[in-house]
Formats: sequence, structure tokens, C-alpha cells
Amino acid sequence: MHAITKKLMVKKKINSTSAMLADIIVKGIQEKKGKDITVMNLANVHNSMFDYFIVCNGTSRTQTEAIADSVQEEVRKAIGATPRFKEGFINSEWILLDYFDIVVHIFQKEARSFYQLEKLWSDADIKIIEDID
Repeated sequence: MHAITKKLMVKKKINSTSAMLADIIVKGIQEKKGKDITVMNLANVHNSMFDYFIVCNGTSRTQTEAIADSVQEEVRKAIGATPRFKEGFINSEWILLDYFDIVVHIFQKEARSFYQLEKLWSDADIKIIEDID
């Protein structure tokens, strides 16, 4: 098999694994009623180090922490993985969970409005997930 073809097949497998993990993460966010969930597919963005950014917000410190805990629990139950890196739990305005190919950003609403990550990655394929009431 040609080396380039083999590399493309490996990348497609990674993308499908990342897509599956993204769905699990979204489920974890929805379990705690995270708002304004945005899934940014960065796989085809030049020089991106990640396949996805998933962004959401909560209405309070308590909710952002609960969302982060729910995401970690859903991923652990589904595939046995834990974040490679996590931060932001001290003030919980912006919690980051790094799952290698996917980075989850859980904001309080004011912090999300200030940083506007979606604008920074506007060349990504962006999917908005409807809020569950």
C-alpha cells in the first residue's frame, strides 16, 4: 500500500474515533444542561493540533464544575480515558479538559463572551447543538 494512502486511512480512523469521543463529550455536557454547545471540527484546519474544540457554558461556578465532572465521567465510562490535562477548577470561569485530539472548553457565560473562541477558529466546520430543556 502506498505510504500516503496508508497515512490517509490512519487519519480517517483517528477522525472517526475523535467523532465518537466528541459525541460522548456532548452527552456529558447535556447531562448537566450545558448551554450553547458548539462543536468545532478542526481536522481540516491548517496547522491545527486538534481534531475538535467543544465549547459550552454554564450559568454558575457550580454548573461549570458539574459539567466538567459529567464529561469526565461519561468519557471514563465509555472508553476508560481521563483527560491528559485539565485546568480552571480554581475559579471555574473557564475549565479546560484536554483529551489529546479534543479540547473541551467549559465557560461561565461572561467569560465565554469575552474570549469568543468561535471567532478565533471561524475557519473550522462549526456545528451548533440545540439546548435540551
